[in-house]
Amino acid sequence: MLFLQQLINGLTSGSLYALIAVGYTVVYGIVQLINFAHGEVFMIGAFGSLAVWTIFFQGQTSILILIPMLLGAVAASVGVAVLMERFAYRPLRHAPRLAPLITAIGVSVSLQEIVRLFYPGAKSPLPYPQIDYVSGTALQLGDITLRRSAIFTVGALVVSAVFLWWFINRTKLGRGMQAVSQDPDTARLMGINVDRVIVVAFALGALLAGIAGVAQGLQTNSISQIMGFTAGLKAFTAAVLGGIGNVAGAVVGGLVLGVAESLATQFIPGAFGGTPWKDVWAFVLLIVVLVFRPQGLLGARVVDRA
Repeated sequence: MLFLQQLINGLTSGSLYALIAVGYTVVYGIVQLINFAHGEVFMIGAFGSLAVWTIFFQGQTSILILIPMLLGAVAASVGVAVLMERFAYRPLRHAPRLAPLITAIGVSVSLQEIVRLFYPGAKSPLPYPQIDYVSGTALQLGDITLRRSAIFTVGALVVSAVFLWWFINRTKLGRGMQAVSQDPDTARLMGINVDRVIVVAFALGALLAGIAGVAQGLQTNSISQIMGFTAGLKAFTAAVLGGIGNVAGAVVGGLVLGVAESLATQFIPGAFGGTPWKDVWAFVLLIVVLVFRPQGLLGARVVDRA
């Protein structure tokens, strides 16, 4: 039973990593950019949902308000991601790869400081609202404790993954994304608006990050302006673990990373076990996978461009 409990806990945290990791993967697959500010897009989503609750629904706990909170999170995340692409990354699209990478780090720090300085009370962690049927008392299934927020997080990953698969493989814009990821110059000659496709890629990643921000708030009951750094780093690790550029790999990598963290903290004995070693074992797993399978668990999907 202890193993099953830890497995459930790992799948919950892994689902959160996977939601954020898909954003890294979608953007990297199209513009070959590691967007280290994506963790802050996730953080902005959490604060966007909290702002909607504070302004319109303060004191209410009905599950119905979860919908406008999710919309607020998505709007905030997508808005920031689109502005980030337009003003920070687009001017550097043909620059050496180091330039947008350094810019991403600068954008990450800037977003943290903007929230800390201008969001009321954000200099310390802020309490996140409790929502009926999603927060509150955990469910007991025999000896297994199942948190309501865990059901929401896993369910959000399943729905988001299905939607993303449908969008990429069954819509005209999704096929355009595949074409741009393979050869943007040829795609432009075929009439595809490459700039619009890249914006959509950023928006899709931000949409999932916004949902993940709500899930994080419901799980921890608090949010802070620094929450995006660690979560973003873990999500990037999950993307690399599964295979950079591979959407399915990002999902698998996130789940594997979450389960590995949970099992390692519980079952590794002695001084090398326990919660303080959780991050250590996560990155040890990444190193082991990269040593023996550099392309990741499901293989990287990166096209060599002329």
